[in-house]
Parts: sequence; structure tokens; C-alpha cells
Amino acid sequence: MPETRVPRRRRFLVCEPRHFAVQYAINPWMQPDVRVDVDLAQEQWQALIRAYRSHGHSVDTLEPVAGLPDMVFAANSAVVVGGRVFGSLFHAPERRPESTHYETWFKTAGFDVYRPESVCEGEGDLVWTGRYVLAGTGFRTTREAHREVQEFFGHPVISLTLVDPYFYHLDTALFVLDDNIAYYPEAFSPGSREVLARLYPDAVLATRDDASAFGLNSVSDGRHVFIAPQAEALAARLDERGYVPVPVDLSEFRKAGGGIKCCTQEIRS
Repeated sequence: MPETRVPRRRRFLVCEPRHFAVQYAINPWMQPDVRVDVDLAQEQWQALIRAYRSHGHSVDTLEPVAGLPDMVFAANSAVVVGGRVFGSLFHAPERRPESTHYETWFKTAGFDVYRPESVCEGEGDLVWTGRYVLAGTGFRTTREAHREVQEFFGHPVISLTLVDPYFYHLDTALFVLDDNIAYYPEAFSPGSREVLARLYPDAVLATRDDASAFGLNSVSDGRHVFIAPQAEALAARLDERGYVPVPVDLSEFRKAGGGIKCCTQEIRS
């Protein structure tokens, strides 16, 4: 029988996709000539918020800003551990103004915010495991930022190199399941795959189809996994391990290379 797992209440920060669009191309998923259905994006995003709240999680919202179409991807704005906020410095100039608006929200909410000196894209590349930070690099966040993160939080940082441009952020190739992870091995360099295999010998392994469906851009509360419904094989493997998949379709956001986790910043007090 699969293990019975216990959910933990989470606090999330999100930003409404009122101005969501694909106006430039900064990853292979983005095609500016492809029209975004803003009404559908709104419906899908609202369904995600309802799913979080119906499972007992609290959700804070940040007002979107016109001219910043990717601001909906709240995860890239920061990483929050122990009530301390490490902010963002985006690789793409088009996204850099987002940082100021998120920083203002955090400061208004009573948090101090550290501004990184090196390119760093928040929870897109920085995944808190409860013991250390798994940190992606190769396309966006730099290794210099990894060192800043370790100095700021005082927790070990384990650098992982991403090698597939379709999985340009760590949160497109890996997510945390309590004391375990799910990931797509081929998104990583050979050495990084060895590191993950040693750290997580019992990890849930995903296929390229799972990853391409943004199944690894998921959010877990320890029992429930909010996951793209298109990642059917991964959902089945999670079910076998005692997790409860909660399908939420954010397919419209894949046009910009985003999914459930991209739209969700976790605030850890």
C-alpha cells in the first residue's frame, strides 16, 4: 500500500495575468506571432487559485503592471526562506522592471529584501528542499548568484547545470516532494545527474513528455501535487508513491514557457 502523506498549509504569492502576452522571445517556447487567449489564461489562472484555496492554502495577490506581460510568473521574483527574501535580477532586460514591483510588495508586507548583484531568477532556479538549496544554472541564474544565495541564507547551495534550452529554469525540470524530488534527468549535465542520483536515489523520474507538458513545473504541499493534466504518466507515478495529483490546466501559459509553479511564489516564514 502507498504511504499516507500529510499536507502542510502553504502561503503563496501570485499575480493576475491581466496583461499576459507573448511580446518577445526569451526561451524556445515563446513565439511572438502566436496569439494568447487572455480570457482563457484568466480562467485557467483563477482555477489554480481556487485549487490552492480549496486545499487550505492562503494566497496573496500582487497588482499586475501594464507593459510587463511576464509578471504573472511570480516564482521568478524571489526565493523566500525563513522569512528572508532574496530578490531577483533578471537575465532578460524586458523582465528586469518586474523586480521593483515585487520588492515593493515584499517590503510593504514587512519583509526585508536582498537585491542580488548577479543574475538570479528566484524560485525559477532556486529550489528550497528544507535542508539546502538546489540551484540551477546554464541559461539564466549564474553561479555567482549561487554563492550570494549561500552567503545570504547560510544554507548549503548545490549547483546543478541545465543543458536543454527547453528546460531553461530548474523549476521546469525538477520539483520537491517533501524529502524527495521528481525530475527529468536528461535536462541536466552528466555530473549534475550523478549528484541528483546520489542525493535522491529514490526520486520520481520523469520522461521528456512529462517535462514538455510542464509536469515538473508543479507545486506540492506534501500530499497534494498541483500538476498539469497533460502529464498523465508522471501523475500516475506520483499516485503510486502515495501523492494525490490535483490536475490544473495552465496550457495557455506554456506559450510563454510557464506553468503552475512559474505562477506561484511560496512565502516561507
